[in-house]
Order: sequence, then structure tokens, then C-alpha cells
Amino acid sequence: MKEVKLRAKEEHRINKGHYWIFSNELEKVDTSIEAGAIVKVLDAQGNVLGAGFFNPHSLIAVRLIKKGGEDLGKDFIFESLDNAYTYRKQFGIRKFGRMCYGESDGLPGLVIDRYGDYIVIEILTAGMELLKEEVLSAVKKIFKPKGIIFKNDSNFRVLEGLSAEPKSIGEIPNEVEIEENKAKYLVALSGGQKTGYYFDQRDNRAFLKPYFKDKIVVDLYSYTGSFGVLAALNGAVAVWGTDSSAAAVEYAQKNAKLNGVDDICQYHRDDAERLLSALKKGELPDQPDMILLDPPAFVKNRKSLPQAINLYVKLNRMALEGLKTGGMLATSTCSHHITREIFMDIIKMAAAKAGKRVNLIELRGQAKDHPVLIGMEETEYLHFALLEVR
Repeated sequence: MKEVKLRAKEEHRINKGHYWIFSNELEKVDTSIEAGAIVKVLDAQGNVLGAGFFNPHSLIAVRLIKKGGEDLGKDFIFESLDNAYTYRKQFGIRKFGRMCYGESDGLPGLVIDRYGDYIVIEILTAGMELLKEEVLSAVKKIFKPKGIIFKNDSNFRVLEGLSAEPKSIGEIPNEVEIEENKAKYLVALSGGQKTGYYFDQRDNRAFLKPYFKDKIVVDLYSYTGSFGVLAALNGAVAVWGTDSSAAAVEYAQKNAKLNGVDDICQYHRDDAERLLSALKKGELPDQPDMILLDPPAFVKNRKSLPQAINLYVKLNRMALEGLKTGGMLATSTCSHHITREIFMDIIKMAAAKAGKRVNLIELRGQAKDHPVLIGMEETEYLHFALLEVR
């Protein structure tokens, strides 16, 4: 195993719990080392800090797998993935959910979602790409799936110098049915966003169930209807959903019908800002009691953060303006560039610009199958708040 050494005083962040080492923190970036090779990491005094994947062509030069001088072991992929599954089973997450969440599960660059008998894998680093066969073997042993999809369309693969060609093993159906919070959803595995479904909001959807009763709900960026359908199943009198994707709207309609709430849920292809503008002007049939605002990750990189913050503030302001006293807004952001502090600042600015007195009912994060690794803020990316206009 080759070694890389940190510059003097660059180990402090690692000692505090972080697992990434950037190229400018290394004494030398050895371009002769193969991208993805596992290297031993030393501090400036020659002490072993740990071992990780090395990529001389990436800004993140090393992604630590394990800290300390102990060997990884030849079965570390299987053992780490088995431990990740054991962790999730204690929360009742077995058939449907995220089974591996990268660094939080000790497997940098590996994301695995389970849809019953089918597994969707995202490999995001050169190091994990070299260990693809070990990943495949471990997945087959632990989950015994009927089919596996390697969904290789992430931009992170491009940054790591990897190809974007998807690969399937076994027969993959066009769609599968999953269960969550006593609701059923059809999910397109190959053609859907990300791995097909957003398990990260599972706990937040469950949290909202008591608040849906007797409410008129507007579901913005509804995707395949996971929030809106659950609202209808838990007492909402009407759900108006909108998404810019025609395919997503079609699935939202199918999911409403699957759950027997298509008489309550109406989904249309539309722009969220246009609908919020219509709401403010009083152009909707009724004023909603609750707005669900779960926009995409507008922040692609740190450079785009100010522009994204302005957009989040605008959307939340418009939503608050469209609610009457007692109305509720469930709002989210899903980029690690938006910290909890920035998220709260967005809410404060939106409330001030809307001229509304707003109470915070609860502040929440991502579901338990997306564990946050203490010391590594990049693993905490989802922020969720339920607000009430007073």
C-alpha cells in the first residue's frame, strides 16, 4: 500500500471527525498512483492517520475509509455493508430504503437503495469503481436481489473520471411497487430521478400525518406524489399537486389511484412559481391550509450558493404570502451547501419579506437510513421545517 503525507498542521480537521483530504493539504500529489487506489495516510510527522481511496485528479484527493493504523481487512466491503444493514433493521428499514450512504457507512462513494427484490447502486468514486465486483458480491449475499441496476448518471462520476454508462444485472421491471408509511407507490427504477424515489423524506412525511386532517393541501415539486398521497390518506380534503416533469405528474396520478385517493388528489404539470403567483392573486379555487414546498437542490456548487439562497427565499416568501392565519408551510432544502444555519436564515428572510408572523413548529432533518456522520457536515444535507402563520 502506497503512502501519502499531509502538510504540517493539516491533520486537525481529520482529527475532529472529517473524512476528506483535499489535494492542497497533501505534501505532494503523486500522479503515479492509480486513481482509486487505497493508500495509507500519514501526518507531517509520519504518524498513520488511516487509509482511504486516492485520486490524484480530484480536488478531494483522499476519501478516508478507516482511521488509525488497523488494516482494512480483505472483506471490509461486505462487513461494512452488513453493518449498515444491521443499523437500518433496528429502525424497521428492511425492504425499502437506503441501505448504504457513503461515508456515513464507511464506504465512500457508494449509495445503495433497496426496492424490495431490486437494488439500485450508485458508485461515485474511482476507488469504489475498482471494487465494483466486491460490492456486487456483497449485495448479492446480503440482499439476494432479483435484479441490480448500476445507475451511473451522476455528475460526481464525471469529476472522478468515470464513465456514465448504466448497467443492469437480471431482469429489471419498468416499475416496482414500494410501501412507506402505510401507503403504496409505483417507482420507475431506470427512468426516475436519482435512484427512483426519495427515501430521505420518509420520517418527515410520517411526522406530517396528524397535520393533514381536514386540510386543503398544495403540493409543490410533487414528483411522484409521496407527500400528497399521504396527505389524502390522512384526512386532507383536497390535494393540488404540481411538477414541471410530465413523467412525474403521470406517476403521481397513478399513485393517487393506487391508494384510492384519486378523487382527492389532482396533479398537473405546472411551474411552482407560477402557481404561487396565482395563489397570491386569489386565482385558485380556494386558499390552501397547507403548502408542501420540497424544491430540488438549486445549489450545484458553492459558487451558486448566493443565487440559490435568493431563490429559496423567494419561494418561501411567496408560499407564506399565500397562506392565511393558521396556515402551515412544510419547507425543505436538500443540498449540503445549505447548512442548518443558512436554512433558518432563509426562513427568517422569507417571513420578514412576506410581512408575516411565523412560528416554527418543528425543525427536522433526513431519515434515519441517511445517517449524519458527526464531524462531517457534508453528510447532513436535508433540512425540513414545519411553520405556522400567526
